[in-house]
Amino acid sequence: MIRVLLVDDQPLLRSGFRALLEAEADIEVVAEAADGSDGLALARKHLPDIALIDIQMPVVDGIEATRRIAADPALAGVHVVILTNYGLDEYVFDALRAGAAGFLVKDIEPEDFLHAVRVAARGDALLAPSITRKLINRYVTQPLHPYTGTVLKQLTNREREAVALVAQGLSNDQIADRMVITPMTAKTHINRAMTKLHARDRAQLVVLAYESGLVVPRNS
Repeated sequence: MIRVLLVDDQPLLRSGFRALLEAEADIEVVAEAADGSDGLALARKHLPDIALIDIQMPVVDGIEATRRIAADPALAGVHVVILTNYGLDEYVFDALRAGAAGFLVKDIEPEDFLHAVRVAARGDALLAPSITRKLINRYVTQPLHPYTGTVLKQLTNREREAVALVAQGLSNDQIADRMVITPMTAKTHINRAMTKLHARDRAQLVVLAYESGLVVPRNS
């Protein structure tokens, strides 16, 4: 059972998401909150698998709520998925750095929304295509961060290769095919890289890969 916490200041949206989620046999909504402060308290109380958090909220916004969840060792198993509108793409980078596992736009199709929740529950990074484009375009114009490149030197060649493929959006099975290894070995490389880089999840591996220049986006 995937346990979900909903954090959004719009009651109508929360009720819509709850109805959609609770119609699924493998998903349970454990709590709702209208602001980030209450959301954080409920995350500590219920320890959900997924926290769906809006960016713009009163009291504590979504980025700060994400940062506090990511910083709390007791909430290490909580994957934060940010709910956003197309006009809020400028917040994507900050929320990823804060520890978000991914992003969903609020006008997503119901079947895509449910699939996304299951993907995030597995610990995979989740970025809507429109947001991914904005994120990559930002990296095209940003200077690299030398410190991040130094940190990546801790990785073996195979681990660096696996991280680069994660940054390209490949699944474990696809990474295994590309590297000619088993999916379990691919997962091991990724997990070891996350441990060495102190990355909370695959989304942060994506950030590190682009920041360090390990993956260079194409400027379309």
